[in-house]
Amino acid sequence: MKVAVGVDIGSLTAKTVVMNSDGHIASYRVIQGKIVDEAAAAASLQQALEAAHLTEAEIGFLVTTGYGRKMVSFGDKSITEISCHARGAQFLHPGIRTVIDIGGQDSKAISLNGEGSVVNFAMNDKCAAGTGRFLEVMANALQVPLDEMGALSLKAKNSASISSICTVFAESEVISLTAQGRAKLDIIAGIHEAIGRRIHSLANHVGVISPVLMSGGVAKNIGMVRVLEKLFETAMVVPPEPQIVGALGAALFAIEELARSVKK
Repeated sequence: MKVAVGVDIGSLTAKTVVMNSDGHIASYRVIQGKIVDEAAAAASLQQALEAAHLTEAEIGFLVTTGYGRKMVSFGDKSITEISCHARGAQFLHPGIRTVIDIGGQDSKAISLNGEGSVVNFAMNDKCAAGTGRFLEVMANALQVPLDEMGALSLKAKNSASISSICTVFAESEVISLTAQGRAKLDIIAGIHEAIGRRIHSLANHVGVISPVLMSGGVAKNIGMVRVLEKLFETAMVVPPEPQIVGALGAALFAIEELARSVKK
């Protein structure tokens, strides 16, 4: 039996989901790197196949999506990340009406109708503000491990105000606050709130309707989840592995293509 595969090639991660033709996830893999190219995407695919005890010969249809979907030579079809994130989110949590995806280099807000189809979307792909890159730069400026930022932000007693939305200016602002003796925890909380305001503004362009699902690597940051819950005044639905939502959607589209080919 042939399997369906979705590969999401982002700016910093490559994600692969392998699905059986009956719609069950057989395996998935996430490859992290400073830059993602075809080799990283291929490694993600190979590792996911190995985890499912499959070979490339058993792939019935492969859909690519994401920032680098057209940069790879493999794949039977490319579909936009907007459509794939919507499809993946609806599969994981039927009834989801809004998707907030925060990746390494871009962020997006997607509005869905009751059937899971895309109604509207807005993207921030020209500026690092409101992305994982913004968090990474600030973590380096504060000399704090990136994966600890979220938990530390929740310990702040008096959040600092970060007014700049430009990453370069915000970094200077953070360094200045540190030099002034402002508590590091308060600065970290302010950073999360600054990103949250940016995402909230982006999402307002499409309209936010609950329930809201959060995808992308930044969804693993508990501080960002809490900030967005406060701004949107609703609980965020965070999947067990929020980084594979787009690849999952691509795999679901691949299943449809596989089914069409069988009927022929």
